[in-house]
Amino acid sequence: MLYRFLARPFLYAMPAETAHRVVMAWMRLVHGSAFLRGLFSRFLGVHDPVLRVHALGLDFPTPIGLAAGLDKDAEAFEAFGALGFGFVEVGTLTAEAQPGNPRPRLFRLLRDRALVNRMGFNNHGAQAAAERIAQTRARSTLLGVNIGKTKRVPNEAAIGDYVTSAKLLAAQADYLVINVSSPNTPGLRDLQAVEALRPLLTQVRAALDEASPQRRVPLLLKIAPDLSDQDIDAVADLALELALDGIIATNTTIARQGLHSDPQVVQACGAGGLSGAPLKARALAVLQRLRARVGDRVLLVAAGGIENADDAWERIRAGATLGQIYTALIYDGPLLPSRLSADLGRKVRQAGLPNIAAAVGLDAVR
Repeated sequence: MLYRFLARPFLYAMPAETAHRVVMAWMRLVHGSAFLRGLFSRFLGVHDPVLRVHALGLDFPTPIGLAAGLDKDAEAFEAFGALGFGFVEVGTLTAEAQPGNPRPRLFRLLRDRALVNRMGFNNHGAQAAAERIAQTRARSTLLGVNIGKTKRVPNEAAIGDYVTSAKLLAAQADYLVINVSSPNTPGLRDLQAVEALRPLLTQVRAALDEASPQRRVPLLLKIAPDLSDQDIDAVADLALELALDGIIATNTTIARQGLHSDPQVVQACGAGGLSGAPLKARALAVLQRLRARVGDRVLLVAAGGIENADDAWERIRAGATLGQIYTALIYDGPLLPSRLSADLGRKVRQAGLPNIAAAVGLDAVR
């Protein structure tokens, strides 16, 4: 209630990116304060044993994590962990620092509980992030690291660019994600074609193994919801061929169908990726298709339109082991991750299951 009636109106009075910067300033403060993190964790941390998940060789306190895009430069991941997220994915990071696309580049569609962004991978670079993560003492939050292509680098040289980031971040990442699905870097989505993906994933895997010989860093791929069914199947088959650790379904969409916002408001937002509630149905459909193709041989992470425990439960039963939220956090505030996890715990018990892992894929096509 406090967020809905006090904090949210204050933030919504600002341009969306300005509000984002204000929130990140507060979260950096929490990140840097052991006292504040401890206070948040005490009241918002998730400690329900039925929600614990062992996946990717890691122990997650809850399957609900923060998606990439909010903590772009790995500046506040411990603060987000203290809110009750089971893991935090930072980035997207690129091998070279870059400012991203011109502003304005982030917009709210309030009637749709959605965001449109064309940020363009604005970040201070993989090296700076690696150093920042390394300086974090007594890290307690599981950390995914999402990497993308530097804008100025042509697709022909993309593999080297990704490999550079992977080597820089391997020691700090609990898992690494290849992002070839953002619509905001020209030509990036062309790398989702299997012919381009195979050498990219193969060489990044080799780079991770070289940079971290004592610990295997799980490698995941994040795909777009706008892929055709045939392309989704091709990516799934490639994941099996290469023994990829996981697939995140999905990134933002370039589609604009079915929105409730005034068409002029939508048009004024311009190009960019749409996230939030309108993505729900398509993201679920992509997840279901992936599960039908790969079964339980590749870990699936659900993202896109997850707003509450009902959404998360549906994705888990459809085959997702983990789930991520972002846009819903903007609309519902900092209590959402702990509330969502508490509701999930109740669903597990009501279903008579020993733990949430037992629900994974219950509704999947066999």
